[in-house]
Amino acid sequence: MGQMAFTVRMDADVKKRFDELCKDFGMSSNTAFNMFARAVIRQERIPFDVESEKQAQLQRAWEAVERMRASALANGLADMSMEEIDEEIRQYREERQARRIKEVMEKRKETE
Repeated sequence: MGQMAFTVRMDADVKKRFDELCKDFGMSSNTAFNMFARAVIRQERIPFDVESEKQAQLQRAWEAVERMRASALANGLADMSMEEIDEEIRQYREERQARRIKEVMEKRKETE
């Protein structure tokens, strides 16, 4: 099979660090790029995840939802209706607001 040259532009520091790591791995950067190209062909995809920060945030949010769902199941709360959840949130917000008002009133008394 014939060979062909391939040129890649990259930051000089990235190139230096890449070359050093490849040397530590016992290969040249040329060999590393060939391995990458062959993996892409074999897997018919980039052989590592490439995602935007937005996608990563969505993934973390979904994982948080799954953890909450598991916690709700473990604590017997998985069967709450939306109305019950909304009521619990409303009550929490009222209690939080009452605590804030109480704190403000106490600070006023201290300054008088």
